[in-house]
This record gives sequence, C-alpha cells and structure tokens, in this order.
Amino acid sequence: MNRVASVALSPLARLYGVAMKARRDLYRRGLVRVREINVPVISVGNLTMGGTGKTPLVEWVADELAAANRRVCILTRGYGRAHPKERVIVSNGGEILSGAEQAGDEAFLLAERLKGRAAVISDADRVSAALWAIENLGSEVFILDDGFQNLGLARNLDLVTIDATNPWGNRRLLPAGILRESPMELARADCIVLTRADESDQLQELESKIDALSKSRPVFRSRMKILGLRPVSAVAKGLSAEEIKSSRAAAFCGIGNPQSFLTQLRGAGYQLGHVQIFRDHHVYTQTDLDRIVRAAIAAGAEVLMTTAKDEVKLRSLRFELPCYAVDISIEIEGEDNFRSLIENSLVSEARP
Repeated sequence: MNRVASVALSPLARLYGVAMKARRDLYRRGLVRVREINVPVISVGNLTMGGTGKTPLVEWVADELAAANRRVCILTRGYGRAHPKERVIVSNGGEILSGAEQAGDEAFLLAERLKGRAAVISDADRVSAALWAIENLGSEVFILDDGFQNLGLARNLDLVTIDATNPWGNRRLLPAGILRESPMELARADCIVLTRADESDQLQELESKIDALSKSRPVFRSRMKILGLRPVSAVAKGLSAEEIKSSRAAAFCGIGNPQSFLTQLRGAGYQLGHVQIFRDHHVYTQTDLDRIVRAAIAAGAEVLMTTAKDEVKLRSLRFELPCYAVDISIEIEGEDNFRSLIENSLVSEARP
C-alpha cells in the first residue's frame, strides 16, 4: 500500500476517521439526500486544515467565470465570524454589505477583491444559501468554498488544492494531525491543483503519489505571486517600494500556512528582522498590535508587513510604525487547459 495512503491513527483520530467514513457512506447509499439546484456548482476544497492556497484559487475561478459574463456567487461557511449560525450576505455582486467581523476574514477579503464581479454569502447551510441567491440575486453559477467535505450539495466539478510544501502534514487525521480525510479520498476529485509547486523540491515524487491516489485525475501546478503592497496605516503612505525593501521589516500573520508567507517575503528580497505568528483567523486587538510594534522596534524594524487576510481585521487599530498588506494571486501552469476544464464543467451533469 502507498505509504501516504496508510494514515497513522491515534484513538481519537481513528474515531474521527470512522465517523467520516460512515458519513460518506450515508451519502453514497442515498440514505442522506444530496441536493441538486439546477445551477452549475464548482467546489474548491482540500484534504488538510487551512493554508493550502484555496482562497486565491476561488478568486481565480470567480474571475474567469465573471469574465465570461456569468453571475457568480461564492458560498462559504465564513470561518472565524462572530455569529456562525447566521446567514450573512457579504456582497450582492455590486456592493459590499457586511464587515469582516460578521462575514469572516476570507469571505470579506473575497468580497472586496471581487467587488462588481461576484456575490459572496457566508452560511453554514450552503444549499439554502444557494437557493436564496438564485431567487434574489439571479446567480447563474456557484463556487462552493471549502466544499470537498460538504457532501450535501451536488456539484459539476470538484477541485482539490494540495500544498506541495506540506501535502499530508504528519499523515495523521484530525485531531492528531491536519488531515481531514484519508488521501485515498482524492479519487473523488475531478482535478488536483498543486499550490506552491515552485517551493517544493520533491514535486515529481508527489505528483506520482497523487496520480496513484486519485486514479490519474488531472494535476495542475501553481505558484503564489506577490502582486504588490498596500498601506494599512496612514504613516505608511509616504514610503516607496524601494524604501520598504531596503528597510528592516517585521512580519506578522494569523493564517493557515505562515511559513509560506515568510518564504515569499524573503524570496522577494524583504529583510525580516522579527516575525510574529498567530493562530489562523486570529482577531486582533490594540493590545496585540502594540506588542507587535514594541517587539518590532526592539528588533530594529522600521516597517510592518502582514497578509491581505489579516489586514481586513486591522483597519480600526492604531499603528506607530508603517504597515503594509501583501497582496498575492495564484498563477496556474497550463491555465488554458484548466480554463477549458472549468468551462466544460458548466455544461456537464451535476453529481454527488
């Protein structure tokens, strides 16, 4: 048996794995209903907890669909939001109707990045949210964010992201590891997108394993690209890009894969004198920021750098150092073929 497919199981992880398998079997046998909504659904998900580069891929797909004059709506759970059981219309496709606290950081970031091109709804009940969007927004295609484990909504295309720098974590299921399902479940996917492929030195070996596990599903390589910097604080607006790069910097973030963010900054030539990492979806307070600034100054840093996902939660806070958000996008090798895969899925039949 492939070593990757042989997942190490602690007692709790074994219980989790049994529960997940039982849940999948209920859907496969038709004992739990899978809803079809008569509108194309593209799922973008992963096998591991957070940090796989899923959100930039969601944005890329939404951009492509919007460019083809489709009314796009992103359905997301809205992780880290204040009231997770409530439905929040983050964006109706033209206007942003909610803040980051109500929407969730990633949902709000997508709404801002895709303003005028895609609606965004945060709702744990994605089926109900989709039906509402069809009736009230005229949505013509849905992107199911974090949808690989959401088995209740039929989809036309299942895209799964795998971080090439950390594809399986410690090969343990939750809660002992970061695997949400066994890698053998890749056979359910239609396509795998390897993110951060440029940062891996074992890419061919990984692709061979994925080919065996997924039963030869298409695999696309991708990488993250820094688009530019945006000033977060008022005191940041006077510095040029050259001045920022020549300054000693302090980086902080609360994301799923902080090391990738730091690797990107260093690879782009930024001088990091201090680093501070928080848990994914961390909600910042002024006390947090003051501590970051004190530590940065003590390390000789002159500027702060953070992610776009973190930036949406920093806007009400006071800065004593210039702070910049780093905007990134995803670049996909063979994007014409990937684009065709998406286009063809829109006319295919939805399935569980």
